[in-house]
Amino acid sequence: MIKKQYKIRVRYADTDKMGVVYHGNFLKYYEIGRVELLRSVGVSYKSIEDSGIVMPVRNIKIKFIKTAQYDDLLTMQTTLTNIEGSRVFFEYSVYKDNILINRASTELICVDAKTMKPVAPPKKIMDLDL
Repeated sequence: MIKKQYKIRVRYADTDKMGVVYHGNFLKYYEIGRVELLRSVGVSYKSIEDSGIVMPVRNIKIKFIKTAQYDDLLTMQTTLTNIEGSRVFFEYSVYKDNILINRASTELICVDAKTMKPVAPPKKIMDLDL
């Protein structure tokens, strides 16, 4: 497993009429976590796309535990947990004041950008020590 943490401050635009982070915005936070985790091990999303591979989300599971509000400082932990064939699995934990407020997992699938057919992940990802 490879883990990466980063901090994100909740922007006003991320909140809904009730003043809490709109649930759909967590998907953006998870994407930031994936991008930053891969970047931290020397693999950029841009280099993956430049190689002709795109990685759409195939499956996502989210558990909302507590809310986050405007100006909260969140700690996002992203973990690359597994690679199976063309599929790449991530888990996410979101903390506010060291309290878990959200947990999620995603399954991405590597596909050829032209044919949209599943392909093996790029060698740089396959070579990661999980």
